[in-house]
Amino acid sequence: MFDPNDFDALRHLGLHTSLISQALGLSTQDDERLMRVVEVQRDRCTLHDGHQLHEARLWPALQARLQVQGEGLTVGDWVLARPDGAGGHWISAQLPPDHRLVRRDASGHRQGLVSHVDHALLVMTCGHDFNLRRLDRYLALVRLAEVDPVVVLTQADTHLDPDARVQAVHQHLGAGPLLPPVLAVDGRQAQAAQALSPWLQPGRTLVLLGSSGAGKSTLLNTLAGHGVDDAQRTGAAREHDGRGRHTTTVRSLHLCPSGACVIDTPGLRGLQLDADEADLARAFDDIAALSHRCRFRDCQHEEEPGCAVRGQVSPDRLLSWHKLQREARRHEQDALQRREQLSVWKARSKATREVMRLKRG
Repeated sequence: MFDPNDFDALRHLGLHTSLISQALGLSTQDDERLMRVVEVQRDRCTLHDGHQLHEARLWPALQARLQVQGEGLTVGDWVLARPDGAGGHWISAQLPPDHRLVRRDASGHRQGLVSHVDHALLVMTCGHDFNLRRLDRYLALVRLAEVDPVVVLTQADTHLDPDARVQAVHQHLGAGPLLPPVLAVDGRQAQAAQALSPWLQPGRTLVLLGSSGAGKSTLLNTLAGHGVDDAQRTGAAREHDGRGRHTTTVRSLHLCPSGACVIDTPGLRGLQLDADEADLARAFDDIAALSHRCRFRDCQHEEEPGCAVRGQVSPDRLLSWHKLQREARRHEQDALQRREQLSVWKARSKATREVMRLKRG
């Protein structure tokens, strides 16, 4: 069974007490150990047992079950693994993922990004990457997973007035009850880690989210205290647009001197939310709170008289809400159409089989 010393070591990787009981309930083999996924590469994973890294593969039965469910392992997952007899490990079980960030891919399928996250650092630069409507989308992503966001504006040293950028974020997001902290930092300097120290607590897991070249990996190197030899490779900001040269290609979990874990992620080319219209009401809490004061219960906050939202919410933020609402309705319609098409295919297949049966006599 599990060695209690392993649990002490794994607490530095973000292990919570509730996960221990889940692992004990799932374990069926004496040589199974609880580990955390720190990197995923197609059919192989890198795990950490609190002491060292291990290469591992999915046990075929687990892989088949995840495929049927349309799921997969993500960085941050907790798993049970046992030796495979050849120097590696088999992943035999996955603990139920919690606080998982999920998006939809281009075909509409759900895709897990990271799991068991406490805080999300939403990174964009003070310069050309500054985009408040994209920030709305990232905020919705993490709020749907019940993860606490922190907005981090990088390259504050190269901008004439970073405080004005911070104020612009505050004005855009308004005075909702879930207004996130907003910080402007130079991601290369130790002061950035000091500014983020309230969230870099032992046993906490943070994820860096943002577009390509926003400075996520540079910030990671500072937070994790990486040296020259083991740092995430980064490129200097391009002179013509101030964007960093994007080098991160996979999600990976890193340990910080503070005892926190930080997951670095590649920039997302597209971010389609896995949400319906009711979910978006939770993500846009400021709009939801004001909408109760509208004259009409089904007010769409467009041209209706007596709307309590227009004029109180930033026009750009309201545009973000409208666009995400349209996307959510389209996803729901697409899912219904796919079910209807599947029913047609099944009926045709059944008819074809009946015709062939009659022909065979």
